[in-house]
Amino acid sequence: MEIHLSKDARDWFHNEMEVEAGEAVRFFVRYGGAGLQPGFSLGVTKDSPYEALVRLEEDEVLYFIEEADQWYFDEHDLHVTVDDTLGELSYSYEPKEA
Repeated sequence: MEIHLSKDARDWFHNEMEVEAGEAVRFFVRYGGAGLQPGFSLGVTKDSPYEALVRLEEDEVLYFIEEADQWYFDEHDLHVTVDDTLGELSYSYEPKEA
């Protein structure tokens, strides 16, 4: 499992969440909404890793997923972009290649 961020997504984090070098951003599972698993969706927050399973460092910012949220991804990579129409983050999931 990996995290892939587009340049516009990195810019979104810097502009909308005011994420700065040295900070960390967590992708987490939340109840409700629509996502990869029925009845659950993905949230995002500034946080510090506790048991990070997946890590990606871009522009001196750590993006991560905790081990406790592994079930949600079901061996899929997370791809994060920005929906240009809505100006919001957009998530897609691609099966991990063997």
